[in-house]
Amino acid sequence: MKAIGYTHCHPVSHPEALLDLVLPEPAAPQGRELLVEVRAVSVNPVDAKQRAAADPGGRPRLLGFDAAGVVRAAGPDCRLFRPGDAVYYAGAVNRPGSNAELHLVDERIVGPKPASLSFAEAAAMPLTTITAYEALFERLRMPRGESRPGEAVLILGGGGGVASIAIQLARQLTGLTVLATASRPETRDWCLSLGAHHVLDHAGDLPAQVKALGVRVPHVFAIAGTERHWDAICRLLAPFGLACVIDAAAGLDVQKLRPISGGLVFEGMFTRALHRTPDMEEQHRLLAEVAGLIDTGRVRHTMTQHLGRIDAANLKRGHALVESGTMRGKAVLEGF
Repeated sequence: MKAIGYTHCHPVSHPEALLDLVLPEPAAPQGRELLVEVRAVSVNPVDAKQRAAADPGGRPRLLGFDAAGVVRAAGPDCRLFRPGDAVYYAGAVNRPGSNAELHLVDERIVGPKPASLSFAEAAAMPLTTITAYEALFERLRMPRGESRPGEAVLILGGGGGVASIAIQLARQLTGLTVLATASRPETRDWCLSLGAHHVLDHAGDLPAQVKALGVRVPHVFAIAGTERHWDAICRLLAPFGLACVIDAAAGLDVQKLRPISGGLVFEGMFTRALHRTPDMEEQHRLLAEVAGLIDTGRVRHTMTQHLGRIDAANLKRGHALVESGTMRGKAVLEGF
């Protein structure tokens, strides 16, 4: 089968940063595994970070943590999907990735592809959807449905892929005021178009901007620039509030949360698959729920760039885009 991988860590500009490969097809699915014919994939920061820092020592390693495709075969214990079903999912960091024509994945972390989306559009969604959903409703314990006048959630780093779905989920499923941050006109407009009530300038004084709006912020979802903004987060967070972090946090002074009895939580969307937790199937459930939101028009896909077919040259372009730090939404590749 055709696949794209790497054998050593290189900068994205290196000619062997990613390689076109021909590999044996995966073994027949076992247990609750699905064998998926991959139709489209997207590029995430984790792809670029792994390529740059996780050296496979000369053996081909396949990346890719987002995919949409069609089930070719199902393991003997599968009960959620059958051959011919269209699916979307984010895979697992400890297994071969989806940048290949065929991919094995546990059905418990797979969702039914939104019927209203193309395979390319669907491939933009899974990893960011799982990350945003788990962060908002499991880590930050945000209330669903009920109106919360004067209470807000602040989403730091509003232009990226995770924020692009987090803004929509917060606006559609909660009664909170949705605040996002951006510094460029195009990302500000993007956040507003997705449903943010207000967009703050993360290059400015965030606590002052929050105070001017007259809202309490018991929930902060820090997607990017957490260390740079940590002091501001601790000053604007409401008493007993929670901050959820997904980027590097080694330099955070958590003692700054003590005066407000605040809390710091982490979101890692691979945790369930990596540790095979008893509630793994929650990722299937949430992907199915969001597929329904998409098909009823309440949430829209976040694909902003189609980079062409799935090959090493185009994947390198995708890696360069996410490494630039200026991505808006998600970049997708389709077909081999």
